[in-house]
Amino acid sequence: MTSKPTSGYAVITGAGGGIGKNTCFSFAESGASGILLADLSLSSAQTAAQECKSYASNPACRIFSIHVDVTDEQSVQKMVDTAIKEFGRIDYYVHSAGIGTSTPSPLDTLPLSEFDHILNTNMRGTLLCNRAIASAMLLQEPRSHPGRYTSRSLGRGCIVNLGSANSVVAFPGKTAYTTAKHAVVGITKSGAVDYAPHGIRINAICPTWVAGPMNAHEAALNPHFDHMVQAVVLLKRVAEPDEVADAIHFLCSPAATYITGATLIIDAGSGLTVRLF
Repeated sequence: MTSKPTSGYAVITGAGGGIGKNTCFSFAESGASGILLADLSLSSAQTAAQECKSYASNPACRIFSIHVDVTDEQSVQKMVDTAIKEFGRIDYYVHSAGIGTSTPSPLDTLPLSEFDHILNTNMRGTLLCNRAIASAMLLQEPRSHPGRYTSRSLGRGCIVNLGSANSVVAFPGKTAYTTAKHAVVGITKSGAVDYAPHGIRINAICPTWVAGPMNAHEAALNPHFDHMVQAVVLLKRVAEPDEVADAIHFLCSPAATYITGATLIIDAGSGLTVRLF
């Protein structure tokens, strides 16, 4: 899997840390002309933006940050409008904003407030952002990239949504998160069907455990976590955020122009086993 340069303009939510931040770095390294880092925490996005500048291979790359609440339609639209105003177009959108389960619990004791909160952020947030981004991309002219034999169409843009291993399987005590992440794949597939005729590709990336705050929180709640990783993950470790970011970048790059509606599972073979303990 070899990515090709991504010279266009990128918008990434959840860009203040983890997978989102590392995705920004991947775009910067690959020659992006502009990157908008969006996060609920503006200070985190600002810090990540400063760090991102050190990775930029394109000296003309414009990198800046913005606050966004993906559950708020007006906030999402402001993010999109800002990107269009600054860049003129959006070539790549990566939806990395999301939250995890605060306290695992079975279905019968799951607080409805937590169910609503997780679905509002992870499902509704994905829908609102995809809708606003797709609307903007529809107004753009298609782009192309030199291919080996002929010019390769890049279409009007591409979207990658961050799913999870929980998009395809269930884990104990994670009903709300699993439901929301299944919905992310549903939104991705439906969007891919709707917008393929317009030259917009939409895919989902579904990693298992990834080093970072969400993973650390889960490990703190589960005394068997390390044993579970050793028992289930064939590579015997969690993923690093840059490993996931590189796969996201591939899906956005000219190397993936024939891929849409796909669910790319990044789980180091954990889906090949059935034992959790």
